[in-house]
Amino acid sequence: MKENTALERAYLSLEGLSIGDAFGQGFFVAPEILESLIELRALPSEPWIFTDDTMMALSIFYILRKYGFIDQDKLAVNLAKHYDNTRGYGPAMHGLLHRIRMGESWQEAAPDLFAGQGSYGNGAAMRVAPLGAYFADDIKKVIQQAELSAVVTHSHPEAIAGAIATALAAAWAWQLANDKILLNRADFLDLILPSVPKSEVSRKIRKARDMDKTASVEFAVSVLGNGSLISAQDTVPFTLWCAGTHLNNYEEALWLTLSGQGDRDTTCAIVGGIVALYTGKEAIPNHWLNAREALPSWPFIETITLS
Repeated sequence: MKENTALERAYLSLEGLSIGDAFGQGFFVAPEILESLIELRALPSEPWIFTDDTMMALSIFYILRKYGFIDQDKLAVNLAKHYDNTRGYGPAMHGLLHRIRMGESWQEAAPDLFAGQGSYGNGAAMRVAPLGAYFADDIKKVIQQAELSAVVTHSHPEAIAGAIATALAAAWAWQLANDKILLNRADFLDLILPSVPKSEVSRKIRKARDMDKTASVEFAVSVLGNGSLISAQDTVPFTLWCAGTHLNNYEEALWLTLSGQGDRDTTCAIVGGIVALYTGKEAIPNHWLNAREALPSWPFIETITLS
């Protein structure tokens, strides 16, 4: 049975995201070793430790659970409160979240990054799939709330476009599963593209849509990137290409994403948060779930049981 309540959907996406994050984090090894591990389908040693991707997604979940919408001031405070410098945050976020924790407003601090252009990093996209899940039955709200969630830390238009695209992918994944429809990659991306603001992100998603269905992951990376530049433009199009390729198979989607190398914890987090909404939790191997370190208790008001 598919999950129908907004919070259950968000929790399912959070599980898919956090497991993908921890899975990808376990594979930061030399390229030749990684290729061998992928060929053997050899899993990382346990426990699988999640990163800033999950930490920030937990804040999104908490705000939605408590308020039912993105309260930007509360989100900024929560992100800063739960900032953990051992979790692999990027240099800009280290500084920004410290400034917010010290009392500076996000409205001043976030646009001030990178000489006043704001950050176009992939951090707004990597945490947003649970939001897309939460508002999945209202695409207009997905777009509005994704933008609100992004600008708290990533005010550059490319980062906003990346967050919107990722949230839309999550929402459409749930809608398609609920309607028992499986689309090919091109048709899946065609659902997303009309609502993504004009940007480098949207241009490259269009390239992902138009790519031959037999294109290799190496070719996809050469055209779309793989997160190595830690930007929305370099991350989101590739992750949507991966999610659209294996929308109905959580494991295959993550192995494909991993084979692109690059920023593999973040790319796998994004793909995991999207694809889990189509497959359901039952498609996530139990040993993967058990391998990931336990999520902290603070975002949850009660235990959520998914059927």
